[in-house]
Amino acid sequence: MATVKQDRDVVEVVRSQHEQVKGLLADVATAASDQRGTAFQSLVRLLAVHETAEELTVYPAIRKLGDDAKRVADERTHEEDQAKKTLAELEGLDPSSDDFLVKFLTFRVDVEMHAESEESEVLPLLGKTDADGRRAMGRAFLIAEDMAPTHAHRAAPESAAGNLLVGPFVAMVDKARDAIRDLRS
Repeated sequence: MATVKQDRDVVEVVRSQHEQVKGLLADVATAASDQRGTAFQSLVRLLAVHETAEELTVYPAIRKLGDDAKRVADERTHEEDQAKKTLAELEGLDPSSDDFLVKFLTFRVDVEMHAESEESEVLPLLGKTDADGRRAMGRAFLIAEDMAPTHAHRAAPESAAGNLLVGPFVAMVDKARDAIRDLRS
């Protein structure tokens, strides 16, 4: 029997997570320098799994809707690839440093603009698909998040096929790294 969470429309899931991302971006931006790292780790995890799930479920679906939809998917996945690289750079910086904050504030603007583009271009395309298909895609999206890496990787694949190939292994390594970090905290 499907749970309410598992039966959510993919459009609803993406919008909800965009709101969570915006909240976490604000948390990091306003956190005291000694608290910024904790807030940032929550953001990193959500962005990493969210973007992977979109690349595995959302973008392949809209690419099937014609040339204009394919162009939109290509533009948004390019933005996501750039965001992954920046996120990986940010993970290598001291979150309490001024360098981190300056780079993060630029990153925040880019992520918010990306989310707005998805909401104005990608989600309406998904809205053209039938409700059952959107619910099935919502379930697939949540499953993809469970197998996704929890950190950004500079060399991460931009395609669904690439994510399916390396994603589970990288996710396993990331989750082990997270568990070790949590034990040390």
